[in-house]
Amino acid sequence: MVARRSLGRQFGWLWAAYAVSAYGSGLGFGAFPLIAVLALHAGPTEVSALSAVGPAVGALIAVPLAPWVEFRRRRPVMIAMDLTRFAVMATIPVAYAFGRLSFVQLLVISAVVAAAKIAFNAASGAYLKALVRPDDLLVANARFESTNWSSIAVGPPLGGAAIGLFGPVTTVVADALSYLLSALGITAIRGQEEAPRTTDKSPLRAGALLDGWRHIMGHHGLRALYLNNMLVGGLIMATEPLLAVLLLRQLGFPPWQYGLAFAAPCVGGLIGSRLARRVVARYGQHAVFRTVGTLRAIWLIGLAFVRPGVVGLVTVIAVELAIIINMSLYTPVLATYRLERTPKQLVARTLSAWSIGQQASIAILTALAGLLADVTSPRTALTVAGLLILTSPLLLPRRRHPAPIDDRELATSGSGPQQPIPGSTPEQP
Repeated sequence: MVARRSLGRQFGWLWAAYAVSAYGSGLGFGAFPLIAVLALHAGPTEVSALSAVGPAVGALIAVPLAPWVEFRRRRPVMIAMDLTRFAVMATIPVAYAFGRLSFVQLLVISAVVAAAKIAFNAASGAYLKALVRPDDLLVANARFESTNWSSIAVGPPLGGAAIGLFGPVTTVVADALSYLLSALGITAIRGQEEAPRTTDKSPLRAGALLDGWRHIMGHHGLRALYLNNMLVGGLIMATEPLLAVLLLRQLGFPPWQYGLAFAAPCVGGLIGSRLARRVVARYGQHAVFRTVGTLRAIWLIGLAFVRPGVVGLVTVIAVELAIIINMSLYTPVLATYRLERTPKQLVARTLSAWSIGQQASIAILTALAGLLADVTSPRTALTVAGLLILTSPLLLPRRRHPAPIDDRELATSGSGPQQPIPGSTPEQP
């Protein structure tokens, strides 16, 4: 039995702010595709474009933000990104109320939210590494992961019911307000934050934009996990708009069943995240990456066999449950490994590079899946995604991992933060 560990009051406020935002996002899960389908009568191509173009543009916007985040105090950055998301999302219900909501507006807001999310995650990851002890990183990441999945378990059914009762933009209002409350929670964190130090007179130089990718690609383990995560995450997320069209339009699922199909399996997220620390203690990180990384990829093909009615609903729930149990165990281990193998001078840029690559992959694969669905059918596109993801275990690292980077040793030795560890192997926040 593993005793519950206290990570301190400051972490408590950070976790509370994350929880508020996560539960708001849970209520608004899939809100943009739902609005596009139900309010704007969008087809498969438009829905996929909404899920692809916005994040892709957001990733481009986030590229110059990475060094800007790196050389600033983390809490003001997180607060600013929360307030930005609140402001832009609040425009959706206003435009809808006046009959002015458009597909272009959803695209623009999607891009801004994606960029702000990348910057927020980079700042929060760097802040977390400075806030908790190295031995507590896995515990902290597992708590974030558990909160994330519990919010998705509770949010979508309530969100689907709210949409049925009050209209398609209801959950967007809740999501927007959650960012405002998150900003207030981060403001409540006390304690002096150390100002980032740099000897570079121009932190926004062209080379600084690429430092995160240099670190990832120069580190054997991070490189393998990065490429694997882009493929797996991109293909899984590419199925979301396809399922929205298949379930809501072609198979006639009501919104509450659509929400339930994604909410019920999230119980598996609580199981996986709570097992993470024990599994790593018993089998090690390498076993988690190889075994669980493979198991999370083999279930997606099941979505191609969804049928109408109760059988179809049970099929979606079973497939999502299997994926989520493995992903929720894998993700906090990956997030911890990534922080352990990254010097503190590079954390924000590395996390930004990771998120930008992930968003770009999601955008490209979602766009391609949407085009394929338009030419053939959503079911065919789901089949192709399910087959392609079966190749992802080939990208997982094959060698075991050396000891984590010790930032104190780097500072003492004067080693540059961009130096890779020779022969090393290996998300969230």
